[in-house]
Amino acid sequence: MSQIVIVVDDLSHWAPYYPSDQVITFEDYLKKDLKPNQRTRVINLCEDYGYLKQGYYCSLLAEARGHHVIPTIRFLNDVSSPSLYQINMGGLAPILEKLAKSQPEKTEISAKSYFGIVEEEWLKPIARILFERFPCPILSFNIRYTQRWEIVEIGAQSHVELTDEEQTSFANALDYFSRKIWREKKPKKTARYDIAILANPEEPFPPSTPSALNKFVAAGKALDVDVEIISPSDYMRIPEFDALFIRETTSIDHHTYRFAKKAESEGLVVIDDSNSILRCTNKVYLAKLFETHNIPTPKTHILHKGNSSQLLKAVEDLGLPLVLKIPDGSFSRGVDKVKTIEDLEKQAAALFEQSSLLLAQEFLYTDFDWRIGVLNNKPLFACRYYMVKNHWQIYRHSENKKTSSGGFDTLPTYEVPKAIIQAALKATKPIGNGLYGVDVKESKGKGYVIEVNDNPNVDSGVEDKYLGKELYVQIIQDLVSRIEAKRHG
Repeated sequence: MSQIVIVVDDLSHWAPYYPSDQVITFEDYLKKDLKPNQRTRVINLCEDYGYLKQGYYCSLLAEARGHHVIPTIRFLNDVSSPSLYQINMGGLAPILEKLAKSQPEKTEISAKSYFGIVEEEWLKPIARILFERFPCPILSFNIRYTQRWEIVEIGAQSHVELTDEEQTSFANALDYFSRKIWREKKPKKTARYDIAILANPEEPFPPSTPSALNKFVAAGKALDVDVEIISPSDYMRIPEFDALFIRETTSIDHHTYRFAKKAESEGLVVIDDSNSILRCTNKVYLAKLFETHNIPTPKTHILHKGNSSQLLKAVEDLGLPLVLKIPDGSFSRGVDKVKTIEDLEKQAAALFEQSSLLLAQEFLYTDFDWRIGVLNNKPLFACRYYMVKNHWQIYRHSENKKTSSGGFDTLPTYEVPKAIIQAALKATKPIGNGLYGVDVKESKGKGYVIEVNDNPNVDSGVEDKYLGKELYVQIIQDLVSRIEAKRHG
């Protein structure tokens, strides 16, 4: 478990807030003998963060001690120079444009965020992103419109300067951020390790339902491990844990990838690791990887935008119908079956609006797709996902935004044809040693890999139908083994 320390210049500065044993002065922090084998998070609330000032030294010495501190010394150095912090402003322009449309009468906006939280609803997405990139207890920022909306200034603020109303907002944000400062908890046995499971309650098709997530928590208790479900708003809490297990659909330009990178930089064990996300979420990458490693797959062509002759070559080699795919689609989205040249040209033109490369793949009809769960290069579970009735895929998305799926069978891996298991293991080996779901089609006694999912479904009553609770125990135990291997070199 982690310990939290709040450092202030003088205890009188904490007078407006609830008293806490975790609030200490900078002088005490220098002398305090903190538990050496316990993770420590330091919230630096010194009044002056200027270079070589007390607040600066607090963050500097915290990092030297191996403590996780906010604000970081890197932030304090960068915030002193616009040329430095502007480097981290990339990708914000489209978000600013979208948000600022709700305030058309304004040309300049100033705001403060407390641990990434602001009162203004329309500024919340910007405040969250800024907090991830510039972690600071109180961050002021100015947004200005000249030829476009942009963030022109950011700065660290002291809690000593806050008004009564602002103090209330700050205290609420601090309470939410730390979660452990005010609440007295019942004495309990300290768990061996802390594992975070990232899940998004707003995701329409999550890889694990709440029932399955609860089973992961129960598996942790059985192994003397504290498993906690965290949300996308808990980015800054990552250092509190020993491992991160992502149970949200992943993507590169997405917070799941940032969570994985952040956790890796903090030394956590991570599933899905960032390399697996990078490799599995793009079907063009997988197609070339499969080709390089002689992994059996349906015949595949990579199509490039603007080269119409490739469409005819694909038809000549793959025949019709064929399957057209956008590289980063999921749950059968961005995947079309085309039956004629005209269909191919029309669908390709539409999908090329989203990606400069597409995949054309040989159509192999089967009544079901195999899904082989692979953990640490070993088969974990096996399912047959059946096609939706009168449809060629296991998912069908209708115009009214409803999604239907076919049935399934779950069976022990030793009952799966050997060719299917071998194809699945061969496909995951060049990707990594994480948790993967390999989709395989069986045709004429052979296994053909369709794709490898870095974030496979593990759902109550489906993938766990055969192993039951043991499935969740095996996954948590694998994370524990990785934590122990990491600690013991």
